[in-house]
Amino acid sequence: MATLPPTTATFAPTSSAAAQPTRPADTAAAFCATLVDEWVRGGVRHAIIAPGSRSTPLAMALADRHELTVDVFHDERAASFAALGIGLSTNVPAVAICSSGTAAAHFHAAVIEAHQSCVPMIVCTADRPPELRGVGAPQTIDQTHLFGRSVRWFFEPGVADESQRGTWRSIASRALIDASGPLPGPVHLNLAFREPLLGSAGALPPARQHAWHTDAPSEPIPTEQAIADFSRLLHAGRGVIVAGRGVDDPAAVRRFASTLGWPVLADPRSGCRTPEDTTVAAYDSILRNLSFASSHQPAVVVHLGEPPASKVLSQWLVTSGARHVQIGAASTWIDPDHAVEMRITARPSRVLDSTVTSLRTTSLALAPADLDQTSWLVDWRRAEVSAQSTLDGLFGGDTACVEEPGIARAVYGSVPSGGSLVVSSSMPIRDVEWYGAPRCGLTVHSNRGANGIDGVISTAIGVAIGSGAPTVLLIGDVAFLHDSSALVALARREIDLTVVVVDNDGGGIFSFLPQGSSLRSDRFEQLFGTPHGTDLVALCRAHGLQASVVATYPAVRAAVSGGGLSIAVVQTNRNANVTAHDTVHAAVSMAMDDAGR
Repeated sequence: MATLPPTTATFAPTSSAAAQPTRPADTAAAFCATLVDEWVRGGVRHAIIAPGSRSTPLAMALADRHELTVDVFHDERAASFAALGIGLSTNVPAVAICSSGTAAAHFHAAVIEAHQSCVPMIVCTADRPPELRGVGAPQTIDQTHLFGRSVRWFFEPGVADESQRGTWRSIASRALIDASGPLPGPVHLNLAFREPLLGSAGALPPARQHAWHTDAPSEPIPTEQAIADFSRLLHAGRGVIVAGRGVDDPAAVRRFASTLGWPVLADPRSGCRTPEDTTVAAYDSILRNLSFASSHQPAVVVHLGEPPASKVLSQWLVTSGARHVQIGAASTWIDPDHAVEMRITARPSRVLDSTVTSLRTTSLALAPADLDQTSWLVDWRRAEVSAQSTLDGLFGGDTACVEEPGIARAVYGSVPSGGSLVVSSSMPIRDVEWYGAPRCGLTVHSNRGANGIDGVISTAIGVAIGSGAPTVLLIGDVAFLHDSSALVALARREIDLTVVVVDNDGGGIFSFLPQGSSLRSDRFEQLFGTPHGTDLVALCRAHGLQASVVATYPAVRAAVSGGGLSIAVVQTNRNANVTAHDTVHAAVSMAMDDAGR
């Protein structure tokens, strides 16, 4: 982990034994204040607290630091996903704390997502002391290794003891280092406290000038042999670049694509979906044109970071018979289709720029016949222009019959420049991926590590808190209800967050699956459609939130660009949604055929 700028500590360090606290409550307070002091010195700026009694010493220590922004969430699951959102938007861990018992268990889903998506987080669960475990004490469960292998480090220091003062800063510093990298993720500290829980910290153990530990892991650097092997593989024929979350420098991707004359199939989370002459955003619709898909199969596929959601894309890539290369900075194995031939663990920009240099300056340079720019990239760009023009024609007007593809396109295009878009799993992430037009000035987040729909509102709140920028959430009604506890006290939060809820009264994605066409209507509705009948506007207003129903694309765009804190509910017809998507894909395919004539 890179050393972060030190900050001025609130508490003056001392080595005087006479000044040390002696009461157990004072020792606990000093222990917690030391952890927090070391985290602040290491660059942590956000803490999320789920209130409870047993966590009092740590909650007080966090609240006492002016350097920290402290947010309180009534529900532990909401708290943990908010911490996840802060980590997503800042790449610096937030500290999330809760009381003991099932409160700690409610952190588990967010911990799993942070683990799967490599998002930094410091999770602190309060616990009963050893003498209260296994004897029927209230709010006491086995919290040792509660999150299993989903954490980068688990540590249980026991009840704070004066004799261990010299270890406290090391514990805090290691937690920050292990959460931050080189493979970021959650760290779990299980902290036992005895009553009384309120104490006075007094003087803290001495601090070093900077963070207690500094970690300088060597960044993975591709070897000359790896670059040479990669460069040779590029001679196999024409290719495509699939850019997902994990691209560190979109400009390097553009340079690489321009050098080879290959299209960049850009997932919205990659940062590469910008108006460039190598960008292809509508790849899902384009590849549904069977003629184009069969005549434009690649010989090489370069995967950057995580894969997009499109099943059409993944199936086309697997059946193409291409040679697959996976490039990403994280050491996690990303090959869901078991097709990768070469794997390079390093920052994509470093690999791509080194390869461009190799291709230009060595005997491995590609010949014009290898590049074949006149037909390959031009064909892809012609299909992209045709698709985007068709989508503009379908969804650019003012209509009282909004459809979910058009809602996603309107939301994606209307987020203020410099803002963030958080997208729920299920249909919203697919609709944004399939229909979001290339644009600049937008950062897109989505919890795709475990692909769950839990904690999505809370994640967006965390992104808004961490980024301080206009944030928009696109979410379905079931995911919205799933995280409705995040609405508690939301009206009091000073954040710029607009929530757009697609309300089709149930689980819309299941209509696209075989269950939708194979089961009787009543059985499908019982098990998969699951209508809820909730008045979402009334629910929001019960929490003191500004909420309204919007019914046209201009109204959707106005709601998204308006800023502030508000909820816009867009009602759609779940039964007609599959047909709406099929109509869009057919229109794009027909336009491509017409353009090719």
